[in-house]
Amino acid sequence: MTKFSDLNLNPKVLKAIEEAGYETPTPIQAGAIPPALEGKDVLGIAQTGTGKTASFTLPMITSLARGRARARMPRSLVLCPTRELAAQVAENFDTYAKYVKLTKALLIGGVSFKEQEQLIDKGVDVLIATPGRLLDHFERGKLILTDVKVMVVDEADRMLDMGFIPDIERIFSLTPFTRQTLFFSATMAPEIERITNTFLSNPERIEVARQATASETIEQGAVFFKASRKDREASEKRDVLRKLIEHEGDKCTNAIVFCNRKVDVDIVAKSLVKHGYNAAPIHGDLEQSQRMRTLEGFRDGSVRLLIASDVAARGLDVPSVSHVFNFDVPGHAEDYVHRIGRTGRAGREGKAFTIVNARDEKNFEDVEKLMQREIPRIELPGVQATTADAPEAAGEEKPKPKRTRTRKPRNAPKEAVAEAPAETVAEQQPAQEQPTQAQPAEPAASAAPEAEAANDSADKKPARSRSRSRKTTEQRDENRSSSRGGRDNNVVGMGDHMPEFIALSFDERRAS
Repeated sequence: MTKFSDLNLNPKVLKAIEEAGYETPTPIQAGAIPPALEGKDVLGIAQTGTGKTASFTLPMITSLARGRARARMPRSLVLCPTRELAAQVAENFDTYAKYVKLTKALLIGGVSFKEQEQLIDKGVDVLIATPGRLLDHFERGKLILTDVKVMVVDEADRMLDMGFIPDIERIFSLTPFTRQTLFFSATMAPEIERITNTFLSNPERIEVARQATASETIEQGAVFFKASRKDREASEKRDVLRKLIEHEGDKCTNAIVFCNRKVDVDIVAKSLVKHGYNAAPIHGDLEQSQRMRTLEGFRDGSVRLLIASDVAARGLDVPSVSHVFNFDVPGHAEDYVHRIGRTGRAGREGKAFTIVNARDEKNFEDVEKLMQREIPRIELPGVQATTADAPEAAGEEKPKPKRTRTRKPRNAPKEAVAEAPAETVAEQQPAQEQPTQAQPAEPAASAAPEAEAANDSADKKPARSRSRSRKTTEQRDENRSSSRGGRDNNVVGMGDHMPEFIALSFDERRAS
């Protein structure tokens, strides 16, 4: 079995590794360190949590042990997509280079320019930066990149997702052509492949795991649920999250909850705090000092639940994260791998659960297609009602059957109404106004007293009144029909009246 002592590293670096408690390199470290020490370009592809950071920090420290940097001209450059990842890389350099006299500078947002410029003016051997802040210093004239001997691009696929590829290409053009390039990524999108073909020279490709795979030590699961009502979906989803946390109990020592949107990060964090959980949010809109305090609290255990956006999916190196909860299914399937990669690190066991509602099913299918496996479905006590498809179980009302009504044709005689079904006529007019032909001559012996009373009251009406009412109704229908030009109107043209002058011939009118 390969050990760090077999990799031809600097003895001072080996001493620092031993004090850190490591003896055996991971597969990506064993494959990337030897060609990096030989000065070759390296293209490393490995899943999150496999030790990619040490794969380039250890050979860089060994290569830079000799020499000294000049003012404003760093000897090496490490590009990271997020502030947290850049801070993690800086911590790794502090750990492994404590017996080697190397200077470093961390250029990230949220920190004063003046303090960073003072470090650059003194000269740094290792410059660790995010692309935006690095270009800010360069455009201010405070940084010269013509002396860079080793350039590292970490988490290149995340750079692509965050839109940093144009900045990366510009930074490459500012560095010497003779530099050594170490390029690391968890996935290889076509755009990443294009960059590696453009800026890397005959790289040594090390791929220790299939692209976009999760560690086998991570137990995965998915909870499907359907909200009882659309306006209750968000609150019921937060309730499912709390049930998941309660279901794990003491096994969930600490966890990261991932949301797709920053506003949801704040809402979920406030909801958990309201229900008695120790939770704190972290996303890109927070001040850097607050983000660092939150991360430090999560590392030392004072914060149990870290509610995060994808800004924390990369660069958050907390080895003992027991659980990851995906409150939302990520829009990009690759982000799922990086999210759950926050647990189960360095061979430890971990658990990752995802909450899936109806609108997330398509994205979840993309995740399973990328993972090339079906993620097990789990059921939670008290959530069965939200998973039922029946409307009664979801608290929905059954749709009422439509009533069909027979429409009376325009200008149709009243006898046609009498021939319609009894139910239809009953809907169109009250029972006491139905035609007398539909009623028996005498009420049956078994008829109810109420029916007999109604018939008696109807018989007591004067015949003259009923006749007048019928005549008035017929006259109204006749007038309505004639005003609308009904089909029964036989009057054509100008009607019965015609002026006499129209009937006279031309000669008669002249004679008169």
